[in-house]
Amino acid sequence: MRAARLIRMALLVQSNPGLTAAALARALDVSERTVIRDAQALQEAGVPVRSERGRTGGYHLAPGYRTRLTTLHPTEAETLFLSGLPSALRDLGLSDAADTARLKLTATLLPSVRAAAEASVRRFHLDAPAWFREPSAPELLPELARAVWSDRIVVLSYARPGRDGAPASAVSRVVEPYGLVLKAGTWYVVARLHDGDVRGDVHGDGTGGLRRDGPGGWRTYRVDRVTALAPPAPGGPEAFVRDADFDLAAHWEAHAHAFAHTLLRTTVTVRLTAWGLGRLPDVVDGAAVDDALASASPPDGDGLVTLTLRAESEDVAHDQLARLGADVEVLAPASLRARFRERAAALAALYRAEPETAPEEASGAEGQR
Repeated sequence: MRAARLIRMALLVQSNPGLTAAALARALDVSERTVIRDAQALQEAGVPVRSERGRTGGYHLAPGYRTRLTTLHPTEAETLFLSGLPSALRDLGLSDAADTARLKLTATLLPSVRAAAEASVRRFHLDAPAWFREPSAPELLPELARAVWSDRIVVLSYARPGRDGAPASAVSRVVEPYGLVLKAGTWYVVARLHDGDVRGDVHGDGTGGLRRDGPGGWRTYRVDRVTALAPPAPGGPEAFVRDADFDLAAHWEAHAHAFAHTLLRTTVTVRLTAWGLGRLPDVVDGAAVDDALASASPPDGDGLVTLTLRAESEDVAHDQLARLGADVEVLAPASLRARFRERAAALAALYRAEPETAPEEASGAEGQR
């Protein structure tokens, strides 16, 4: 275990010169005292790692020293080659670069390790988008990715969906794009408002809504709703100084649950059969299920359960609950109940009588002519 940690520490210092003992302790999940002891162990093993004081201090490797990838264990090589997302790289316009990098990496590996890496590619494939969903890369994703890579400030314009069928509104924000996230086949950009801009945006509709205390605020935007990217006004700064403590994965994990709940702006009261209750997690948003089930009443004399459900909008709630058919009754709001009443009446009228000519009869008669 310690040997693996020492290798990780050497690689961290090589790729991020100047990491402090505190930063290394967080990355390795150990104490700062352990980091100091590990640095001494690396020095004794011949790895020229040293600690420097001052504003530009931290841990560094001797100039020109590089670790060798030929020390990779076969299992490590397997996981390394499994870490790629072909569709994501294609969306970002990086598939050719990734293929070249993979070839270069393969050429540096020992033959035994190379075989293990190639075997993993033949055995495992990650297909991120959900079933029955045709993946399509947002048109501005590659340009936005370049802004993320270069820490470039952009004026981001996007179409913010209106509530309950209202038309979308055009909004622009000056943002510092910190990172891109691919979630269930949908791309999001995590950004911070530039120059302390803390205007509105808390709609939780997939285009914004994550706020942070202090100057500026964090926002999450769906990339497929971004309509334009432009540089900031002439004379202003073109690049931003990235917060060295920002961790994209940790930020997303910490805010994703809260963000998902901000999407749920409409409250619906329903009555369900036992079958409908069991099917509820399959038809509504996952973020709403736990709260809905917690609000469920005990079954009444007919075995029906009443609960409160949150949804993005009445349109979404209608589409989701319609899948449960007669095993759900909407009690409120009245407008949604009226929509189901109209739907039920239309279906009853449509199926009141058999069609005059059954399809199979028509096709059979035509075949006899």
